[in-house]
Amino acid sequence: MPENARGWEVIVVGAGHAGCEAALAAARMGRRTLLISLNFDLPAQMPCNPSIGGPAKGHLVRELDALGGEMGRNTDRTATQIRMLNTGKGTAVQAPRAQCDKHLYSLAMKRVLERATNLQLRQGSVEALLTEGGRVRGVLLADGSRLHARAVILTVGTFLNGQLRRGDLVSPGGRAGELPAVSLSRSLKECGIRLGRLQTNTPPRIDARTIDYALTEPQYGSPTPLYLSYARAPVERLSLPFNPVYPVARQSDWREQLPAYLVHTNAVTHTIVQENLARSPIMSTLQNTAGPRYCPSLEDKIVRYPERDSHAFFLEPEGYAVSEVYVQGCFTALPEEVQLALLRSIPALAACEIMQPGYAVEYDYVPSQQIDTALQTRAVAGLYLAGQINGTSGYEEAAGQGWLAGVNAARAVRDEAPISLGRSQAYLGVMIDDLITRELDEPYRLLTSRAEYRLLLRQDNADLRLTPLGRELGLIDDDRWRAFELRREAIETEKAHLEGCTITPSAENRALAAAHGLELGESAVSAAQLLRRPGYGYALVAELAGVPVRLDDSEAQVVEADLAYAGYIARQTSQVAEAQRLEVRRIPEDYDYAAARGLSSEARERLTRHRPQTIGQASRLAGVNPADVAVLLISLAQNEKSSPA
Repeated sequence: MPENARGWEVIVVGAGHAGCEAALAAARMGRRTLLISLNFDLPAQMPCNPSIGGPAKGHLVRELDALGGEMGRNTDRTATQIRMLNTGKGTAVQAPRAQCDKHLYSLAMKRVLERATNLQLRQGSVEALLTEGGRVRGVLLADGSRLHARAVILTVGTFLNGQLRRGDLVSPGGRAGELPAVSLSRSLKECGIRLGRLQTNTPPRIDARTIDYALTEPQYGSPTPLYLSYARAPVERLSLPFNPVYPVARQSDWREQLPAYLVHTNAVTHTIVQENLARSPIMSTLQNTAGPRYCPSLEDKIVRYPERDSHAFFLEPEGYAVSEVYVQGCFTALPEEVQLALLRSIPALAACEIMQPGYAVEYDYVPSQQIDTALQTRAVAGLYLAGQINGTSGYEEAAGQGWLAGVNAARAVRDEAPISLGRSQAYLGVMIDDLITRELDEPYRLLTSRAEYRLLLRQDNADLRLTPLGRELGLIDDDRWRAFELRREAIETEKAHLEGCTITPSAENRALAAAHGLELGESAVSAAQLLRRPGYGYALVAELAGVPVRLDDSEAQVVEADLAYAGYIARQTSQVAEAQRLEVRRIPEDYDYAAARGLSSEARERLTRHRPQTIGQASRLAGVNPADVAVLLISLAQNEKSSPA
């Protein structure tokens, strides 16, 4: 058969979290899509922690789910535990986090990929990009096959020229047991794409049978139903019996859940690390290669925080039926015998055995000034990048980029305009904007503090913000859309009802409020006003009003937040409208910044390097101050006046 007889429209390279979302998005939009991976036994593998979600990350997964992505649903199918974090803090930073059975997660995602219409899977190694006239034309495989498509998405994780390091040991690899993609790095350079170097690290995995659980603090999952997907019910949920080595207590009645277990380092642990710092490549050979600041190695933590008496380790089971436990917080590349000694210095782990030691991985990435908001490279048309190749860290960040790259590649092959999300629309928009406007010198991680409009971008309202866009793109089916419309209508109807419902300070109502440690006050108020007071939740307000509870917990959470923070939300909405003037003011791709008189030298250099697409993006570049933005606006206006009609 001729090599391009199948007529691929989109080729996705790599089947990690970014690659799976990219391939599924493109295929679900009706594009003939090919997904290439070195190993289809491990799609959406979890080489680091077996968890999905957390602050900002949980928000992103909810957004991805609202847009028709797969990560949230696959997590619900395979979660071993889920809970809401930061419940004692404001609603904007509360976030769901699930631990998954990492083996089942890959198996479930493989089943989704194999059942997807318009998607073909092919095992192989991509050696080079095929290009012509400044555009990508396809890929060359190691076996000599030349596969053609109008768009190619690279989602190669840490495999670009990857090296694994532990102590004095150095070996080629993208992760333990898997070879790197060396030729592809060369191909990118030949295309005029500049590469940088980053590193990350993993912790040891230990045998669950060698842990003294009586000396740990169990961390339990949610006692009430909680899901990452708005589909709410785990579709075709996969499960296995509990491994009997794990003590199971306080089980929720809605789902089997495995606890995690908390332990702490001590002075002995820290001494062992300090005495062996010189043996860690992270502190020596990789010292000038940036690692993840917000997920630092144990070596880094001991050096940076000498005043700390202890650090927390969370022992997280990697699956229902396996004995492998992930030591969250113990990221290290110390020699294996040192890792064993420091672990055994912790009482609960005094007899532990290592099943897989921790290691560091160093890899090539593409500094993200070289991509646009569609995640297309500026040097090669039709070539898209997503995930760690863009300098990010985390499964969730990779999946979000994969979805966006898949959508935009699918639109490009049919000559449709790309989509982009603003900072006021989604955490996904915040991340993409950060990538193309910031000078990244370390792996990027999404944080709630990065979002200036985080009251608008809560995890509870992601579907209300983004499901209409997912529907417009053809990624939300009829059943899902009907369920969304019912949810949206229920929330809006109840908010209007609460605004018009009056609660009187009757003796009965006073007693009910007092039973919850609250004072009702002397005057009648609307239910909505009462809901804005601290301590009053939707269920209590409904009881005081004498009306039935008409919303489920997830709907009530939206109503409570919208009404309690109405003033702040209105203020942020006004700020968004004001900022929109700069966000929509586009800068021509070929704009000559050297001709803009009055720009500072630093601003001119940054603008020329990053090539921002809008004035809003330009204003967020380091080194570009408000005076430079004013000069740029005037210069653009003058150019438009002098240009022929």
